[in-house]
Amino acid sequence: MKIAVTAKGTKLASEVDPRFGRAAYILIVDTKDMKIEVLDNKENVNAFKGAGIQAATMIADRGAEVLLTGFCGPNAFRTLEAAGIKVGSDVSGTVAEAIEAFLNGEVTYTQAANAEGHW
Repeated sequence: MKIAVTAKGTKLASEVDPRFGRAAYILIVDTKDMKIEVLDNKENVNAFKGAGIQAATMIADRGAEVLLTGFCGPNAFRTLEAAGIKVGSDVSGTVAEAIEAFLNGEVTYTQAANAEGHW
């Protein structure tokens, strides 16, 4: 299974970035072999609008089934929901800790956005 995790850096030891659409990086981790694909999210970091939608599309295109992040706005959440991607929000710690929590069944999926949209 592929899991997308927002991150401040490019390694499993990196801290989870609490922002989704404007996260510095998004790591796609394949839980079968723990291989990581690093997505540089710099185009969305300073986007005027639509950062969450673009980030959601990017992870959907990579086959992610779950997103682990801190906060997810309404437009991004709707896009993720439409793509069938489950969202675990209020995630913190390192990427490795977030993956471990997910694998141990400790991540709660959210049913709605937990952040305001950026206009």
